[in-house]
Amino acid sequence: MSLRELKRQRTRQALVDAAIELFERDGYEQTTIAGIAAAAEIGTRTFFGYFATKEELLFPESDVRVRAAVAEIAARGPQDGPAEVLLRALQRVGDDSDDLTGRLAALRLRLIHEVPAVRGRALQMQLDAQQEIARHLAAAFPDELDPVTAAALVGAFVGAVTGALQALLDSTARQNPAAVQKAVQRATGVALRPWLTHGVRRDPPGAV
Repeated sequence: MSLRELKRQRTRQALVDAAIELFERDGYEQTTIAGIAAAAEIGTRTFFGYFATKEELLFPESDVRVRAAVAEIAARGPQDGPAEVLLRALQRVGDDSDDLTGRLAALRLRLIHEVPAVRGRALQMQLDAQQEIARHLAAAFPDELDPVTAAALVGAFVGAVTGALQALLDSTARQNPAAVQKAVQRATGVALRPWLTHGVRRDPPGAV
């Protein structure tokens, strides 16, 4: 990583950290972009070189899970099924990032419930991610998945992750990253069990 890239990464993280502090202290609606930029010691115009909106600060790693899933799909082995690939991608994200288990994750889930703009952004990003992963998955497993079954599989996977995190939102286990990761893995294992056990096979053309 070049010095310029390292500086950009540090500035980006400083913005996220400042936003977390201000959102928690002053509330989401009361926090302004100018205030976040000032707390991160940059100009307001510079802020927009990193994030387009205030909502985006809550999703700084929005593409991490998509990239991980696409990478695992591309690196699949001959014995790997689509469900195994998705579960391995989740494990990879958990090992490399605290995006699902850290302080920001808890704040993001709370604001999704409380702030319509944040909820709308989250839903749009989730839909875009599901479509992207399903597209790659269907292309990688053409004998097992068509666009519909690929969408169903990815929907079950993403829904399990989201449901587990929401269930833990008010739980003391939410303070324990290892417990959160374990709960998410358990939820996805339950959701994808039919595919892990039996696989997904589309009906041949003309089948009733």
